[in-house]
Amino acid sequence: MAKLESLKDLKSASSETSTPATAKVEVRKANRDKFGRSYATGKRKDAVARVWVKPGKGNIIINTKTIDQYFARPVLKMIINQPFQVTNREGEFDVICTVKGGGLSGQAGAIKHGISKALNEYEPELRAALKKAGFLTRDARVVERKKFGRAKARRSYQFSKR
Repeated sequence: MAKLESLKDLKSASSETSTPATAKVEVRKANRDKFGRSYATGKRKDAVARVWVKPGKGNIIINTKTIDQYFARPVLKMIINQPFQVTNREGEFDVICTVKGGGLSGQAGAIKHGISKALNEYEPELRAALKKAGFLTRDARVVERKKFGRAKARRSYQFSKR
């Protein structure tokens, strides 16, 4: 090995040992079962959603009910459809999911998280768009526990002077 005396020597030595610019880039493969579906689990607050995504007409079935029967508020339907809007895949996939725990808002968030992860499994090219929108990250915010000697997590009992 040559003796390094200056920055130029260091630069030339490092260029000799570095890998060529045509290094292999690992390409993700689609992960589908024998029925052509991709599965993922989504979570939000206390809700857990098991989601299967397959090519179809855009039907969304939640606990054997349609999205219109299960979620009455349009905001919750919009939350569930966000992954399809971001990836320009509206009406191309059927979604079948079961969701447990939490309230309706948490369940909608869990389904959105599950759909995003399942789409990523089905079409790995969509990862960049889903990641940029923040849909692949689990929202870790949960309810703070109640402490003893307090009315709620932080709220104290009303002070009485007399």
